[in-house]
Amino acid sequence: MPWSPVFAGLGVAWYFGLRAEPGWPFYGAALAVAAVSLHLAWLWRDRAGPIFAALCLVALGLGLAGLRAHLVAGPVLDFRYYGPIEGRIVAIDRSASDALRLTLDQVVLDRTDPARVPTRVRVSLHGDQRWLVPEPGARVMMTGHLSPPEGPAEPGGFDFQRHAWFLQIGAVGYTRNPALLLEPRQGHARPLTHLRLDLSAAIQARIPDDAGAFAAAVLTGDRSGLSTGPLEDMRRSNIAHLLAISGLHMGLLTGFIYAALRFGLALIPALALVYPIRKWAALAALSAGAFYLALSGGNVATERAFIQVAVMFVAVLLDRRAITLRSVAIAALIVLAHRPETLMGPGFQMSFAATAALVAVFNALRDRAWLSGLPVWAKGAVALVISSAVAGAATAPFSAAHFNQIAVYGLVANLLTVPVMGSIVIPAAVFAALLWPLGLEGLAFWVMEQGLVWILAVAHHVADLPGATRAVTAPPPGVLGGITLGMLLVILWRGRARMLGLAPVAVALAIWSGADRPDLLLSSSGRLAGVLAPEGRALTKPRGDGFVAGIWLENDGDPADQEAAASRRGWQVAGAGHSLALPGGQSLWHGGGRRAAREVAEACASHDIVLISEPLEDFWPDLVPLGRASGDLLTDADRLIWQGGRLDAGAPVVSMARAAPAEISCLLISGETLRETGAIAMETSDGGLRITSARARQGARLWTGAGQ
Repeated sequence: MPWSPVFAGLGVAWYFGLRAEPGWPFYGAALAVAAVSLHLAWLWRDRAGPIFAALCLVALGLGLAGLRAHLVAGPVLDFRYYGPIEGRIVAIDRSASDALRLTLDQVVLDRTDPARVPTRVRVSLHGDQRWLVPEPGARVMMTGHLSPPEGPAEPGGFDFQRHAWFLQIGAVGYTRNPALLLEPRQGHARPLTHLRLDLSAAIQARIPDDAGAFAAAVLTGDRSGLSTGPLEDMRRSNIAHLLAISGLHMGLLTGFIYAALRFGLALIPALALVYPIRKWAALAALSAGAFYLALSGGNVATERAFIQVAVMFVAVLLDRRAITLRSVAIAALIVLAHRPETLMGPGFQMSFAATAALVAVFNALRDRAWLSGLPVWAKGAVALVISSAVAGAATAPFSAAHFNQIAVYGLVANLLTVPVMGSIVIPAAVFAALLWPLGLEGLAFWVMEQGLVWILAVAHHVADLPGATRAVTAPPPGVLGGITLGMLLVILWRGRARMLGLAPVAVALAIWSGADRPDLLLSSSGRLAGVLAPEGRALTKPRGDGFVAGIWLENDGDPADQEAAASRRGWQVAGAGHSLALPGGQSLWHGGGRRAAREVAEACASHDIVLISEPLEDFWPDLVPLGRASGDLLTDADRLIWQGGRLDAGAPVVSMARAAPAEISCLLISGETLRETGAIAMETSDGGLRITSARARQGARLWTGAGQ
């Protein structure tokens, strides 16, 4: 059983790793393989049964992922839109720039065919927005900009298009004009959401400042009141997980209720000696967890946490051991069946890595004489240190890979805050909920506030320590897979051979430590380029495309900001653009804007490679564009080589007809090309310049427009 989600996950990962969207015959074949394998696994269950069971799970995982991708399918905006936007608010949060952000459904766009309107859009509210107090269920209207979800900031980077596809968000944008209320929420619409927001407001009225926003986030999942300062402090100190309603909070809440009820009922001999009070307590804790899930909005992390505790309490109801690797495996299978896409995100990976490692370690320590002989208080202290260290070690590779930083003092911060969360904040929250109907919640909220103030103070202090975080380079493809495989062998295998799992972990870490970053990156807008220089990546401009610039620098493991990166040596001003000398004697020119577009002919005459953000039809009607066959190479092939005026296929990339009879050839990547390729990476090599496009790495998938 513990290996079952591993093989199902391999099938899910196989689906997301495909370069082309499979058709229905492919899924039919996968279903047939699953059925035949299941039959053979039953026939030969005492011999090759496990092998065929594993094959069946892989096929099922592949099919479930494809089914889920088609079930959430919806229109994706295929043009840039500016005009009236109308819709119903379904979610409220904050963007990376701390702007209020609304997710809308039932969307109406002016002069747009309803069949082309996305199921959901997400709009950030900038400027003066005093005229709207947003609430879920209300219909709003605004005038704003919308565009399709962006692809990766660089080839192989985080795929926001895929992420938005599974959230059914078909367009993202912003408005600087006032958003207005068109129709208030109907009384019966989204009652749980409004209960959550009412509770959030009531909590923040009783607990002031950031501690109140923290309390609202912990108890209701509403993080819209939390400012960016404390949030960044918690990230830098590696305790941001205390904000998310995930396994820790769900486990603390239901565990406290279970323990309190079981202890309280045990004080009544007439009940404890006759009735199954352990099961009563488990049922009450499970019910509380279900209410917590519904109240918090039911996001993916909370669903996953509830499934994990539900499996544990159902095991109690069935008189089985509650905390085993088997229960972890069942929870993982349910999550993968419900939302296969979560496998690719840090939440799933970190949650189940920590849970599996903790269960394995504490099962191994269960009968250790040195631990059983300690006093009760010492056992608690040792368990806290072990659990923090094990969970931190298990999640560290995934955290570093996804967030490009390691919190150096994260273990210390967790040791100082997790006990406070478990012994003060969560119990006080439960007592506040019980006493609230009697009007006696004040003292419980005061106790909760003291715990939260302590946690925020620790986060701020640790985040301000010199060297609190260490930047980490993004891992090459396959590194996380190797680490995961090795950790699974160590945790799930039996016998001394499990230590062989350390070998793939060591190899993966060695590959990661020597990871190379692309020599040159070009954003999908074409307005920002960055080249690796001795000081780090040098960018062409200090402002604009800031989100992309931040991702590039983070993936480089570079703590500098965009302005500092733009001041580095590397680029030379050349007319309306910037030039760069490449190894091998080639030269490159990059320009952004209409003025630079007018200089393309001169740039092409004096440089081997020209990168320009603008489409060139309006500026150079005599341009002979990139041939369609060669254009497909940029979007279909993973890597191409540019050398000697030709791009793999052997055709000149672009010819510029001029007054002089001589033909001018260069590698020209313009706005027309970037619309098809997305961001581009270039690496120098002995064979020339290797070119990779984001679209080639993504492949022709549903979320990139294939089959729509």
